Amino acid sequence: MPNRISQPSPLIIGHRGASDLAPENTLSAFELALEDGAAGVELDVRLAGDGVPVVIHDSTLRRTGLREGVVAQMTSAELGQIDVATWFYRKHPKLDRLVSNRQSVPTLEQVFDFFKQRRTNSEVIYVEMKTDPAEETYIDLVESVAQLVNAYQLHSRVVVVSFHLKALARMKTIDASITTGALFEPRRNPVKTMRKHPMITAALECGAKQILIHRLIATRRLLALAAENNLLSVVWTVDSPKWMSRTADFGIHAMITNNPGLMGTGI
Repeated sequence: MPNRISQPSPLIIGHRGASDLAPENTLSAFELALEDGAAGVELDVRLAGDGVPVVIHDSTLRRTGLREGVVAQMTSAELGQIDVATWFYRKHPKLDRLVSNRQSVPTLEQVFDFFKQRRTNSEVIYVEMKTDPAEETYIDLVESVAQLVNAYQLHSRVVVVSFHLKALARMKTIDASITTGALFEPRRNPVKTMRKHPMITAALECGAKQILIHRLIATRRLLALAAENNLLSVVWTVDSPKWMSRTADFGIHAMITNNPGLMGTGI
């Protein structure tokens, strides 16, 4: 299961693939991360206009597609024709083109198929659901992700994560066997005093087995509290081997990084 506590060192997870070296959230970025020794990848998923989960971080194409367009108003087929590589090489002109120049927005199904066809069956996939907490559309996304996890029998390899804890709770009602992780940003307003840390409490209440916290708030105390409550700790985004060395005894389960090759495998 992805929530094993038996790993001797942090797993190294490619943030949107090897996103320092290749266009984020593309099949080539995922492949490069794995080639560089990552134990798995993290990716972002949201619904296209035809209800198909697609792998892209932003809600629009302005940044990675260099054009106007709202993901939720386009079909997955249309998004599959959008060039999402040119922006990266314009931003990083000195990088060798380690991957194909032409990269488009993949569907989550295409990514799962990519992993199922690899020789190993141990690589982990962190699937971050991008949702609008103010809308009920997250329900459709949760159901679609759960359906694909089941269809590809990836329960032992997928961890579904989100900042939207209500979406995680919904996932557990659909399929309690799918591992979930609660995401937290550096800013957090503790509105009331609790016996446990507010982030720990929130993660437990939504049924999460992992807690994903930014490195700026990854204190020894917080990570110890997570372990005491049987929560595996994942820290994002770590791009410094020195930071990794300083926290070697913090009990971190996994680290998410933009450059897995730089960080090493951690295994």
